[in-house]
Amino acid sequence: MPRLALLLTTLIWGATFPATKLALDQVPPLSFLFLRFLLGASLVGAWFVLARRTVRRGRSILAASGVATVFLFLGYVLQTVGLRYTSASNSAFLTALYVIVVPLMLRRFHGRVLLATAVATLGLWLLVKPNATMNIGDLMTLGCAVAFAGHIVCLERFTREFDAPSMLWWQMAAMTLLFIPAMGWERPPSDAFAPTGVLLLGLAVTGGFATGAFAVQMWAQQHVPAQQVALVFAAEPAYAAWLSWYFLGETLDLQGWIGSGLILAAVVIGASGSGDRAVPTAVAEVA
Repeated sequence: MPRLALLLTTLIWGATFPATKLALDQVPPLSFLFLRFLLGASLVGAWFVLARRTVRRGRSILAASGVATVFLFLGYVLQTVGLRYTSASNSAFLTALYVIVVPLMLRRFHGRVLLATAVATLGLWLLVKPNATMNIGDLMTLGCAVAFAGHIVCLERFTREFDAPSMLWWQMAAMTLLFIPAMGWERPPSDAFAPTGVLLLGLAVTGGFATGAFAVQMWAQQHVPAQQVALVFAAEPAYAAWLSWYFLGETLDLQGWIGSGLILAAVVIGASGSGDRAVPTAVAEVA
C-alpha cells in the first residue's frame, strides 16, 4: 500500500509541471513558490485545528525539520533559478538523477535496485533528450538533484523518529518564510497576484494537491526505503510529459513513449524488491 500511495502522489507531482508552467506566465517563479507554500502551510495548519492535533515543538523535531527544510529549499531554488540558464528537458533529466544519488548517499547497492536505476536513467534520457553540453544552469540543477536526494534521505530517518504531521507543518511554514525575501528580490507587479483562473488552478494543484501528496510521502517513508522512494519518483517526468501532451498539446514522439515506458518498468522492478535493508519502526518523540 505505501508504494502504491507513492506512485499516486508522483502523478500529482507530475501534474505540477504543466500547472506551474501556465501560472508562470502571470507570476514570477519565486513569488509563485511563496504563494504555493503559503497555501500549503495554511492547509496543514487548518488540518491540525480540525483534527484537534497539537504541533510538536520539541527541540529535536525542530532541528530535524530545519535540516530537511534546508535540502527542500535548496532543491527548489537551484531548480527554479537553473531553469533560467538551461532547457526544460535538461532540467527534467538532471533533477531526476536523484534516483542515482539516493542509493549513493545511503551506500545501499542491491542487484535489483542497480538494474532498476540503470533502466530508469536510460528511460529518462530517451524521454527528455537532454543535450550533451553543460552550463551553469545544468550545474545548478545537478545541485538540485543532490538536494532533493538529501531531502528523501532525511525523511526516511526523521519520519521514523518524530511526528510526521508536525514535521510537515514546520517545513511548510519554514519554506513560506524563506520565500518572503525571495519574493521581495523579484519585485513582482501587483497585477501578478490577480486571482485569475490560471493562477488559482496552479495554486490548487501545487499548493493544495501537492501538499497532500507531500503528506502521503512522509507517511509512506516510514515504511519504504529511500532508494525505492527515489525510483518511484523517477516516474514524475513521465507523468509530466503525458499530462503536458494531453493538456498543453506538447509533442511526445515514439522515443518519448519508449523512455516513459522504461521508467515505469524500472519503478516496477525496483519497488517490488524485498531485499532492501530493513527499516526501523517509528518511535515516539518526546516533546
